[in-house]
Amino acid sequence: MISKILIFPFVLLVRFYQAAISPFTPAACRFEPTCSSYMIEALQKHGLLRGGFLGIKRILSCHPWGRSGYDPVPDKKCKDKH
Repeated sequence: MISKILIFPFVLLVRFYQAAISPFTPAACRFEPTCSSYMIEALQKHGLLRGGFLGIKRILSCHPWGRSGYDPVPDKKCKDKH
């Protein structure tokens, strides 16, 4: 519950970007899902710190000399309880 409250403003910020800024810029994302969708999914799946790190890492790798293609958000690693 607290994690959802913490990530909410960041998800809202990305949604604002998707609705108000992205439509007026050329489509340039080299990945599927797009970097903004990746950021939202990473935040929801991994929380603020790990998800934010993954999202920023993805955005920084989205440049003409970087890789491209399908790059989903990694699943959470489960800790073995033995």
